Amino acid sequence: MAVAAGLAGTLALTGCSSDSGSGSGDGPASPGASASGTAGTGGDSSTPSAAAGKLEGSWVATTGGKAVALVITGKQAGLFTTGGTVCTGTAGDEAGMQMIHLKCTDGNKDRATGMVDSVNSTTLKVTWSGNLGKESYTKAEGGQLPSGLPTASLGS
Repeated sequence: MAVAAGLAGTLALTGCSSDSGSGSGDGPASPGASASGTAGTGGDSSTPSAAAGKLEGSWVATTGGKAVALVITGKQAGLFTTGGTVCTGTAGDEAGMQMIHLKCTDGNKDRATGMVDSVNSTTLKVTWSGNLGKESYTKAEGGQLPSGLPTASLGS
């Protein structure tokens, strides 16, 4: 339970930065957001070209008995696990797909590149190119862990 409380605290801290925006974060994504990168003329393909849109927010999962928090603000992404992994990177549209690119401080490459399979107001599904494969996240509202998250076995 202490692990879940620590993760909730982390989510609360990271979620604060998105509260200072224009106040339109609850509305639908701008129709022009995906049209901003019209010509793929050789730039760095590992950097998403458009804002994250629906990806934006705090997402949590339980994988391999560890809590995982994925926080996306604009095009910036961060990932934290209860095992101590900390990763930073980018998220957004790339070559017609929604992609997440992360670099972890401990050299872990399990979540280096992820392709978003689906995203809605409550669930984010990502297929990672590393050993993890598919991972499903639940949106954390207001820095709180979502109900139904299996956290009882964490930290044992």
